[in-house]
Amino acid sequence: MMLIPRRNYGLNLFDEFFNDPFFSGSTEKGNDSKKLPIMRTDIMEKDGNYLMEIELPGFKKEDIKAELKDGYLTITAESSSSAENKDERGTVIHKERYTSSCKRSFFVGEQIRQEDIKAGFENGILKLQVPKDSPKVEDTPKYIDIL
Repeated sequence: MMLIPRRNYGLNLFDEFFNDPFFSGSTEKGNDSKKLPIMRTDIMEKDGNYLMEIELPGFKKEDIKAELKDGYLTITAESSSSAENKDERGTVIHKERYTSSCKRSFFVGEQIRQEDIKAGFENGILKLQVPKDSPKVEDTPKYIDIL
């Protein structure tokens, strides 16, 4: 029996196409800072609170916003950078811009108030403490003055 060499010319066209830097979000191999951002989140329960740790690598504290509206806690992170290479005459030979944003919402309950949530950001991790139980509303009677 004789083996015939197999030639797959053109069959890996799609593999080459999707390996293009356009689809990976990076122009350099091994450059992790330009990959698509994902808000990996860990949620733990401790002492009547939910503790949330959200990974936001590459973002600064100023790039992050936390909004509470209609019972939803929405975390938004936006960042941009620009790099320019010039030759000795000042002619631009390469210019590159990068923008990154991500957004994620969590339902925390309509009774939670902004002042009940504590937040901190350190080493690329956003830490949030959200009360598990909604604050108790006092049932004290409220009287209306009769004029």
